[in-house]
Amino acid sequence: MRKLNCKVKLWMATALVLSLIGSQANAQSKKLIFPEAPGIVSYTYRNNFAKDVPATLDIIKSNGITDIEFSNLFKQKSEDLRRMLDERGLKCSSYGVSYTDLVDKTDEVARDAKTLGADYVRIAGIPHAKGSFTLDNAKQAIADFNRVGKILKDKYGLMVIYHNHGFEFEPYENGTLYDYMVKETNPQYVGLELDILWAFFPGQDPVKLLKTYGSRYKALHLKDLKVGVVGNNSGGTDPNNDVILGTGQINIPEVIRTAKAVGVKHYYIEDESSASIEQVPQSIKFLHTIKK
Repeated sequence: MRKLNCKVKLWMATALVLSLIGSQANAQSKKLIFPEAPGIVSYTYRNNFAKDVPATLDIIKSNGITDIEFSNLFKQKSEDLRRMLDERGLKCSSYGVSYTDLVDKTDEVARDAKTLGADYVRIAGIPHAKGSFTLDNAKQAIADFNRVGKILKDKYGLMVIYHNHGFEFEPYENGTLYDYMVKETNPQYVGLELDILWAFFPGQDPVKLLKTYGSRYKALHLKDLKVGVVGNNSGGTDPNNDVILGTGQINIPEVIRTAKAVGVKHYYIEDESSASIEQVPQSIKFLHTIKK
């Protein structure tokens, strides 16, 4: 009996220690604001996808990522790409297409998006003369986004989300043409995706934008800008100016805290650099250190 009691006491002591360790781990996780895996933009691995789609999906999965925003189909049929995703337990939540395809091939775009399982159709550019985004350009985009957005929502249950690229922040009235576009697009049909680098680069504050437009933002492109790089409204910079999150100029922790507070659902890492294979895991590691 004494031996049995000793065993019981040992078991109880072990259970208590494990419970304390579990409680500490749980408390620590509660302090982290981004403990989950982020999503990824397929453009990050565009060169890999061009060579071998299945192998690139395996790379994504190996990083613990399950949520993907596709920038194109990489010469695959949407049903074949969906099959590859399903086989790996991956999902596509957003499907990026060109402005022209959105306007001229609306039904085809919608069918591909639905096949992939996406909730959003993302647009990352607006036709305009180089170095000159005008009020007329903005007005045309507003009309197209509202019209096509209504079709996609009413007919297919999809939402258009517009991804800023820097050129939209031309001054207009008391704000910018970007502000004008946000105010004039119908929030029922048109959402937003904030690319934080392409807001910061032309001199905007991603945190302020998140606070200003709140629930209009459905997704974020997470990227950081190399220290020392000076921005402008061109909408372009050397891809290798994309650096590991937390090592550049942007206050990533404050962006994440604000985005979480306003209800952003999707967080996609987009690393356009030639070192994305090495940098993405380090960016994920940084995200997992951010505390509330």
